[in-house]
Amino acid sequence: MKICDIKINGITNPVGFHLDQVKVSWKVRESESCRAENIRIEVSKKADFSDCIWKKDGAELKSIGQEIGVRVEPCTRYYCRVTVTGDKGDQASGIAFFERGKGRKPWNGKFISTAKEDKFLPVFEKKFEIKSSSVTEKNENGFVPGIAQARLYITGLGLYEAYINGKKAGDDILAPFCNDYREKIQYQTYDVADCLCSGQDNSISIYCGNGWYKGRLGYDGASQCYGTRFAAIAELHIWYEDGREDVIATDETWKYRGSDIEMSDIYDGEVLNRQLWKNTENPWKQAELIERDEGTLMGNISLIPSHLTERYSLPVIVKEKLAVQEVIHTPAGETVLDMGQNMVGFMEFESALPQGTKVTLDFGEVLQNGNFYNDNYRTAKARFEYISDGRKETVRLHFTFLGFRYVRVNGWPGEVEPSAFRGCVVYSDLETTTYFNSSSAQLNRLAKNCMWGQKSNFLDMPTDCPQRDERLGWTGDAQVFAPTACYNMDTRAFYHKFLKDLHIEQRKQNGAIPNFIPNLGGLPGGSSVWGDVAAFMPMVLYQHYGDKDELRRNYSMMKEWVDWIIRSEEQNGNHNLWDFGFHFGDWLAQDGISPQSMKGGTDDTLVASLYYYASTGKVAKAAEILGYKMEAEYYYEKAEKIQGAILDEFFAVNGRLAVDTQTAYLMCLNFGVYRDKNKLISGLKERLRKDCYKIKGGFVGATMLCQVLAQNGLEDVASYILFQEGFPGWMHCVNLGATTIWERWNSILDDGTISGTEMNSLNHYSYGSVMEYVYRYMAGIQETQAGFGAVHFAPQLNNKLEFI
Repeated sequence: MKICDIKINGITNPVGFHLDQVKVSWKVRESESCRAENIRIEVSKKADFSDCIWKKDGAELKSIGQEIGVRVEPCTRYYCRVTVTGDKGDQASGIAFFERGKGRKPWNGKFISTAKEDKFLPVFEKKFEIKSSSVTEKNENGFVPGIAQARLYITGLGLYEAYINGKKAGDDILAPFCNDYREKIQYQTYDVADCLCSGQDNSISIYCGNGWYKGRLGYDGASQCYGTRFAAIAELHIWYEDGREDVIATDETWKYRGSDIEMSDIYDGEVLNRQLWKNTENPWKQAELIERDEGTLMGNISLIPSHLTERYSLPVIVKEKLAVQEVIHTPAGETVLDMGQNMVGFMEFESALPQGTKVTLDFGEVLQNGNFYNDNYRTAKARFEYISDGRKETVRLHFTFLGFRYVRVNGWPGEVEPSAFRGCVVYSDLETTTYFNSSSAQLNRLAKNCMWGQKSNFLDMPTDCPQRDERLGWTGDAQVFAPTACYNMDTRAFYHKFLKDLHIEQRKQNGAIPNFIPNLGGLPGGSSVWGDVAAFMPMVLYQHYGDKDELRRNYSMMKEWVDWIIRSEEQNGNHNLWDFGFHFGDWLAQDGISPQSMKGGTDDTLVASLYYYASTGKVAKAAEILGYKMEAEYYYEKAEKIQGAILDEFFAVNGRLAVDTQTAYLMCLNFGVYRDKNKLISGLKERLRKDCYKIKGGFVGATMLCQVLAQNGLEDVASYILFQEGFPGWMHCVNLGATTIWERWNSILDDGTISGTEMNSLNHYSYGSVMEYVYRYMAGIQETQAGFGAVHFAPQLNNKLEFI
């Protein structure tokens, strides 16, 4: 027996996180037993558990989301041991740890900034002394003798990286991540004991660059941002074995000057110029204290310690490294690296280039006529420039991320060897939970494409695309993909962060849900399907993980969303239909005015009203689960009224659906709204026959197509549509060489040309939602209790598959 994957609040060994409630989960592998005879959970402040401060025994303890009754103190590490004894006598233990940040402890550090007239990207620095020992060498464990532990509590704006004695603090990329900085600014906690040296030659450096807080950000790359000033706050706490403590904190004694990063931008890339200050003075200057970032488009941002919060973003790290698959010499005379996979992150290379060498890397998703191309990035330059001063170093960018498969290399002296470059894949530190294999190479490639789309767009928040001048958390994409995402990865902590940010934005709109976050400029939301993520996603998480406390935490957001629709409906006639306001409808469907139309042909009122009904029902169900009896009755009653209004408006008395589109039939079946189910299924069959069994739906219809068919006895039709290779279809994209999911069915045309540049991402996960059908019906993995407490296995194989 082995105990593995022990997590605290869905996170492996969290350090510096907000821990108002602590829950432990684990997995048991390689056991001879069929069930647990006993489970013991112990918590201690010591790694050897010599002073156990909390313990609980019992076979009934939950292996996912078991609450630990410990009040977590600030700046304190706790160890959690899980011991499982099986019914056949085998036993195993596993240990994890968790540690919060400063909590409510007062900050000694203050926010520091540069002078307003200094527009360069700064590096702040402080030198300090450690008097713990006269020994200058570190001991065999890499720590300075006499130091018990050391923590760096820190944040920086827009983005930052901290180094102690030249060694990076933590593995995070793009800290302090993306949230509404008007509300709170996350700070991070890093264990830095192995960075310190005895004596006077210690230094801490904080590099700042533009990012989500400061710089170019917003829909279509608009220059909307939260702040205008670079800033940092930090406290380095060193605890000695003799009980002493040193604190090195940011204050006016810190210095700053320009860094070698000449430019950084989320969309445009970065310039690392090692000769930037070669012929220009770059003196150290006194850091300025700052308490407010004024003159921003968002209003003033508070820069005081009370505006800080412990992190709730998962680490964003380099999760994988890819080798270059091929060096291509294009007809245009370019040198292009092919990574073989559309990915997100950056390129890394070892440099010993001659002084003055300028290497430029441009990034794109597809070649055109054999040449480099990235016009579909719109205004995003997506470029990295490096100017060498002759030093040997590992070169990478620091304050942005890029979506790409192909890299054009300019300025490299001599032949470009593929081994000189590495692709660093960056996304939130999520555990992959599904590994897929079948007898179909096409289906295997589709599963990989879906997984890579999730990796690429799960960078601190669920984005729509990772490459063009957008990269925002569109809520419609997140809503339709959430069930598949929960099969693919352990999304508990990731979606916890997203829903927390979403609720913050919702409260600013009096209950409406924005179409995307961060909602720069306070743009109005309230569109069906997109806003319905507020009701759908919490129930998806409950379905997959069975955590009532997380459902309770999100219940107010669910309720506020439906209440906003109810209030809006009352102001527009009080007739239980959502026939007002703007709706995206069945976005990018094929049955619109033309195949290139943004909207499909399904009536917006039907789409919106069906989602209105479904969301109201989900709030009612959540209230029932949580024991809110009166609220459950109210929302069930309201859902019945909405259902009745839809039947009256869109169904004939004989049961015929008046809106004759694939999406209309699919939605009514999916949400259980019909007068005669058999007649509705017959209508869907006839519609599919007229459509020659071609996909006509978009973000609403196509994402539920196969699953609804399988749910209603049409598994043979579902598998036919999934595997058909003509346009439009999943395998059509696979056959055209897709390595991720495309935004449009025709993002790439049959001749290999891109269909347009206005809105055309080759890394968009929405249509990857079909993998829920593959997992749930083809593979037959269906929960019969929340959190997969009980599972029904019923694979639906067909003549396309020998195994799955």
